[in-house]
Formats: sequence, structure tokens, C-alpha cells
Amino acid sequence: MPLNDDQNSDSESSRISESTAASSDSEYSRQSFNSDSSSKPSSPASSPPKVITFDELMAAARNLTDLTLAHEIAVNANFCIKHEDFPQNSLAGTVKQIVHKAFWDLLESELNEDPPEYEHAIKLFEEIKEILLSFLTPGANRIRNQICEVLDTDLIRQQAEHNAVDIHGLANYIINTMGKLCAPIRDNDIKQLKATNNIVELLRQIFHVLDLMKMDMANYTIQNLRPYLQRNLVDYERTKFQEILEETPSALDLTTEWIKESIEDELSSISDESSSSPGADNSSKPIISPTLVLNNGYLKLLQWDYRKTIPETLITDEVRLQELREKLNQLKIIACVCLITNNMLGAAIVGMPDFAEQLKRISLPLLEGMNKKTFDLKEALKAVGVQICSKVNRSLNERGLPTLSEEVESNLMGQIAHIVEENNPISSLIG
Repeated sequence: MPLNDDQNSDSESSRISESTAASSDSEYSRQSFNSDSSSKPSSPASSPPKVITFDELMAAARNLTDLTLAHEIAVNANFCIKHEDFPQNSLAGTVKQIVHKAFWDLLESELNEDPPEYEHAIKLFEEIKEILLSFLTPGANRIRNQICEVLDTDLIRQQAEHNAVDIHGLANYIINTMGKLCAPIRDNDIKQLKATNNIVELLRQIFHVLDLMKMDMANYTIQNLRPYLQRNLVDYERTKFQEILEETPSALDLTTEWIKESIEDELSSISDESSSSPGADNSSKPIISPTLVLNNGYLKLLQWDYRKTIPETLITDEVRLQELREKLNQLKIIACVCLITNNMLGAAIVGMPDFAEQLKRISLPLLEGMNKKTFDLKEALKAVGVQICSKVNRSLNERGLPTLSEEVESNLMGQIAHIVEENNPISSLIG
């Protein structure tokens, strides 16, 4: 990975995208949303609405992007940057292929001229030099000086004027340097570069491998940065939300509304309890626990209609929350199916060991993606009913017992299919 003469591990993680490069200790200084500076925007009733400029909006968007990236790195241990290209048949992929081919064909024709034209090749060497230097840590002065000396574009231009450029020698130096800087996973790519003789193809492949090395470098930095972000994530997110609030005072309106709804639910629950208790003092002001309000709010997210925008403070976890909701709904459906099946076929399934596990294995694949708009839950439940009947009948046959009657099968499949209906008693109970 990054070459450093002094092996300064702290500097290895000093470079990443702008979103995380600014995560210094001072940026993580604790700023309370209850401070004077943050409370002013939260009381707009006494002042006219602030007009948000385009620059302020873009600044808030950048802060949110930074926040999302930092949060994902901290909470998702598998987060990494992957090399993805456009699909070959896509418009973008076709355009990229045509443009790249035109560029490399032009370079080949220039190098085949007599005398060769090196201007485009020199620009490529200059770009390669900058990429190689970007891999180095601040302490790697020896190799930095060597790269600048060998890939000195002014010197190469002077050599080009006298038709004395050793282009293969320069390419070999670049490949050897890449071999010193790359991760072990790229060793085979370096070997393939050394085996390539056509200079134009070689330069093209060098850029491809450099792209992979940049991806490796970013992932290496993310790996080193993750423990630091995990330790400082709360302060960092607090600071970022404060910055977003200062840019756009209405940035947390949905979060405020979400908490208000939870408070109203708790007040309503307390009111119902008071009215049902004959000797209760209804004149006293109810005391609501903040923890209870938050718990209630988070539980509501498991039944959230994700066609609506989620509260701003939870945007970075929206996908994870949707996955939790889908798992909860699957468990709810499977529990309903288990209850119905055990109630209707109790005697028939007595001799079937691990029937509940078998039922899960039948149901889960058929309920995959059940939260998608295009998913037909009723049809999926019909298929679950058919599979259960088939499984039970097969077991009864093996044990020499009579199979289920058509009436029992029809009732079982009908009750399973009716789980999706509103106010279904079994679904309400399990829910």
C-alpha cells in the first residue's frame, strides 16, 4: 500500500475525498442543538421566513453528502468502493467506448509518424506522474523525487524535439513503480503489463490498473478511517446537522413533526389510561418520558410508509430501516401462517418433526421482496398454501395416513390468503 520511508501510519489515512478529509478534532467539537445559535432558527414564528440562496442550498447538500458517507463508513463494515463500468449495450457505455477508441487510435497514429509526434503521449506521462504522486504519503520523499526526476515533462519535451524519447523505458519505469506501490491483489495485473509489447495498448492498460489502484487506495483509507469515525460519529453528525440547520433552518422539519406525533401518541395513551381509572387525578399535567417518546417514534418506523420522506436525521439509515421493516413483515406473515396451519392441521402434522422450520423454508423464498410495489402478496400467500398442503400430503402418504380432504385444503389456503385483508383478526393479533 502507500509507500512511506518513515512508516508514518498516521499520515496513511490523511487523504480521502473532501467529505472525510475535514474530519479533524476541531470539526468534531460538540455543538448542542439547544445552544443559542441553534435555537434561533427553530422559532420562525417571530420572524419572516428566510429565503435560501442556491449557494446555501448547495452547501447544505454537500454537508448531507459528507454526513451520509461518514455514517455509511462507520456503521457498515462491508462498505467499500467498487470498480463498476457502464454496461456494454448502454448508451453511456457505447459513447465511452467510441471516444476512448478514437483517442487511442489517434495516439497510435501520432507515434507511428516519421518523426513521431509525442505531445499527447507527454500529457499522458504527466497525468501518470500526478497519479503516482497521489499514492505517496508525506514522508516518502525519496521516491517522490525519483518520480519527478524520471517523469519530468520538460525534459521529455526536449528529448522529443531531438527524437530521443525512450518511451518504452519510461513505461517500464512506471510499471516498476506501480509494482512497488500497489496492493498484493494487483501483482497479476502488473505481470500482464510487463508482458504487453504494444506501447499504445500498454499505456491504455497502465491507466486501467492505475484506476484500480486508486480504488484500492480509497478502500485502504476507508479501512483506516473507520475506527476513528466510529469513535467520533456522534459529535461529527451533531456538528454536520448544526451546519445544515444554519444553512437551511427548515432542514429538520420532518424530524420535528415525527417527534411531535410520537408525543401526541403518548399523551393520548396516558389520557386513555386516566379515563379508564376511576380514582385518577385528571387535573395534573402528564409527565412524558423522552425515552418513551423516542422508542415509540422508532417503532413507528417499522410500519412507515416509505413513499413518504423519512425524518431527516434518519435518511442515512433509510435502506437499513426498510430492510428491517421487510423482515418484520415477513416474520409477521410466517407467524400467521404457522398459527393458522397448527390450528387447522394439528393432528395431521403431529408426526412431522421441525414442521415450523419447514414452513419457514417454504414461505421465505415466496415472500422475498414483499415490500415492493409490484409484489402481489395475495398470490404469494396462495402459493404458500399450495406448498404447505403438498408438503403435508406427502408426509401423510409416507406414513400411510389419509391425505387432507379438498374441503380442508380449500379452507387452509383461503384463511392463509385472507391474512392480507384489513382488520384480519389473526394478523392483528400477531401484529
